[in-house]
Amino acid sequence: MTAERKDQHIELALAQQPGIGANDFDAVRFVHHALAGGDVTAVDLRTSFAGVHWPVPLYINGMTGGSARAGEVNRGLAIAARETGVPIASGSMSAYFKDPSQADTYRVLRRENPDGFVLANINAETSVEQARRGIELLAADALQIHINAVQETAMPEGDRAFSHWPERIAELVAGAGVPVVVKEVGFGLSRRTLERLRDLGVPAADVAGRGGTDFARIENDRRRLGEFAYLSGWGQSAPACLLEAGGLEGIDVLGSGGVRHPLDVVRALALGAAAVGVSGRFLAVLVQEGTEALIAEIRRWQGQLTQLMALLGAVDVPSLRRTDVLITGELAEYCRLRGIDVTGLARRSGT
Repeated sequence: MTAERKDQHIELALAQQPGIGANDFDAVRFVHHALAGGDVTAVDLRTSFAGVHWPVPLYINGMTGGSARAGEVNRGLAIAARETGVPIASGSMSAYFKDPSQADTYRVLRRENPDGFVLANINAETSVEQARRGIELLAADALQIHINAVQETAMPEGDRAFSHWPERIAELVAGAGVPVVVKEVGFGLSRRTLERLRDLGVPAADVAGRGGTDFARIENDRRRLGEFAYLSGWGQSAPACLLEAGGLEGIDVLGSGGVRHPLDVVRALALGAAAVGVSGRFLAVLVQEGTEALIAEIRRWQGQLTQLMALLGAVDVPSLRRTDVLITGELAEYCRLRGIDVTGLARRSGT
């Protein structure tokens, strides 16, 4: 049953991709300064957070595992990560903990990418002992803990008790033995949540906002009656979450959710993300066009990321946080209602 569900997730996620159009990233605009540009050769893409150092501020976010088809998807993703040097996260390893015969559908991430940066993905129900097994299986460099109460609520066989998650997260942070990143699965992390995670000892969090793959919709589509359709679109977008996180100390923030192209990556970095994760777009390219096409796509993203930073006069990721940014439309209204002053972002460069 778990393997069947994993295959359903892949199909339903792919089905959503053609409909992903405008989202809150479009409400983030750069002020164009025509003489501010720099040189592509001077741009440094390296980034760091929570003691982790990556060559690029871009990574393949957690997607799948736990079925034969998922294993083939992971193989293609791992090869693409190896050839482009981007970090990669596994999908949830819960299927492996339930059925160890599925180990190779995850292990392939390390076998095909022996020298890359790999994150093992688990849920907040996972014990420290299980987490260590997952880390060992992948020889993982970090642990990614996903929190997904909205998805679980819509999932026919999902969990219905969430109050113990904070305690379990604290245990995992203390016992994992590798850096920990806590992420949502597409519904966003509010400032209050980020503060709570920081106080639990979490060093980094991926806000993973709405606007991309909608897991409430995926789980509802698996229901015969579709009775949770009203949860579609729940949560906050990645830009909204990154703006809420502004000035928050003690926890590093990553961004994902609805990232469609390199400009969205630059937007997220300018709003404070240390790195940006991509899932749905890369999955669609891999499944529809093949591994070589995905490698070419990621290389295009890396090249365009460098070019966009040069256009903005940003020599590195921290420099992007000093570019002038306009927040417009519904995103600006969200900020007003939440008491977030975004006017200063439009004059960060001092001009």
